[in-house]
Amino acid sequence: MANKMISEIPLPKSIANVFAARNISTAKDALSLTEFELMELLDVGLTEVRSALSQISEIVAPPYQTALSLMEQRFQNEHLGGHFPTGLKGLDAALCGGIPFGVLTELVGPAGIGKTQFCLKLSLLASLPTNYGGLDGRVIYIDVESKFSSRRLLEIGLRSFPEIFQMKEMAQEMAGRIFVLRPSSLSEFTQSLQQIKVSLLQNQVKMLVIDSMAALVSGEHEQGVRRQQTLSWHISFIKSLAEFSRIPVVVTNQVRSQSHDEASQYSFQAQSRDGIVETPTRYDSHLVAALGIHWAHAVTTRLVLEAKSGQRFIKVAKSPISPPLAFPFHITSSGISLLSDEGMELMGPEINSIHCQGHNEIINFRMESLV
Repeated sequence: MANKMISEIPLPKSIANVFAARNISTAKDALSLTEFELMELLDVGLTEVRSALSQISEIVAPPYQTALSLMEQRFQNEHLGGHFPTGLKGLDAALCGGIPFGVLTELVGPAGIGKTQFCLKLSLLASLPTNYGGLDGRVIYIDVESKFSSRRLLEIGLRSFPEIFQMKEMAQEMAGRIFVLRPSSLSEFTQSLQQIKVSLLQNQVKMLVIDSMAALVSGEHEQGVRRQQTLSWHISFIKSLAEFSRIPVVVTNQVRSQSHDEASQYSFQAQSRDGIVETPTRYDSHLVAALGIHWAHAVTTRLVLEAKSGQRFIKVAKSPISPPLAFPFHITSSGISLLSDEGMELMGPEINSIHCQGHNEIINFRMESLV
């Protein structure tokens, strides 16, 4: 709006002609000068200058909005953008419908906890016809660690939607809608991003999955600030893809050990509700999401997958529309299933902490059925 032409603004003809004669052609030109500079340049009085500036500002400046209008606008945007149901009833209810369109949703947790299982189920759901709760479109699945399993995908489909996947032609059609890319490096991934943007339009792509972003970065030799600078471009580009295409974008992230310095910075988080400082147990390893704070701010929704005392949980750790909640889950032949649709409310450090107590026992016990 700053580049709006003065000739398009309904100023009095006499003052508009003076602006044109002095080669002040846009609103930006006029508003970049002080009142006294305009008085001298236009050779008019202060009253005329103030009146003209007021009219120009009123036209080009965004109008104020009430809290009510902002709320109505948000509801309208959510209706147009929508949410993609995960099939996990309690989680979908907490997220007001599921994975949001047009923003980044992150799945973070230790290796083997179920992030890829979740991604496979979401990819499958997106490919399904709308009458089965799907998006009836294609999926681009960026499989960085070569964990994508077409056999597991079909197993989930057969167990979840036998009426579709028992028919060979339908099963092949659904599986054929998922395009898998396997970049071997961050630079290779960078080269493919522009092609992905074109594909989002040309191929009716309805979901983008990146599994995992941390694995792409971990193979690079750059460290510290340089790595963050390199990653910042990718963060911005992936966010723009989500906003541009208005589709759900799901990205997995790994965990790393929290350093002693990081732990000491937030020592207050170790306090219990009684005010007694608790000593963390050896098994409750201090894990945090990888990729740093810049990445954490880029994601709109963060779902943490963790294990405590032999039980897996999926936590809504960050969401603009949901309180922090935890849902117990397990992995079956049909994919991730919640053990309860009632989320447990989280408080304090429990919201962002990532546990893996008894995690190894769970993975070993069920590994055969998840290959």
